[in-house]
Amino acid sequence: MPLPAVVLRPNSGEVLDYGNGDLSVILATGEMTGDVFSIAEHRLAPGAQGPPLHRHERLCDAFYVLEGSLTLRVEDQTLTADAGAFACFPPGVAHTFLNASQAPVRVLNINAPGGWDRVLRSLVAASSDGELEQAEIGRIAAERDMIVLE
Repeated sequence: MPLPAVVLRPNSGEVLDYGNGDLSVILATGEMTGDVFSIAEHRLAPGAQGPPLHRHERLCDAFYVLEGSLTLRVEDQTLTADAGAFACFPPGVAHTFLNASQAPVRVLNINAPGGWDRVLRSLVAASSDGELEQAEIGRIAAERDMIVLE
């Protein structure tokens, strides 16, 4: 039986609040796509740190910057990705991101295969007692193919 179509209106989607000024809006879950891909819009506050440097064994991690300037670390390079920039990290490529600017950043994050939305929900649940340390982020995300490198 085919999966049902999903159409989200503007300003809809599942909002995940990390309690530190950062939000994720889940637009497509693994369940919606048969675990083919998932999509979230991340809204990063000025100075937001993002995850620790990591790589994936199977997951392809892609980012499209909607607003602001996202700082990307790719292997040993640091790059600035302004609105309209796209970055794709295939399995095995070390990467991370952060908002080093004084303005908010909005970025679309596409993951294949799907299911990264489950990690985001776990991060929000764990952050309910306060901001998470990088090691805790790494431990939780390791459940879904994230290998922390630093």
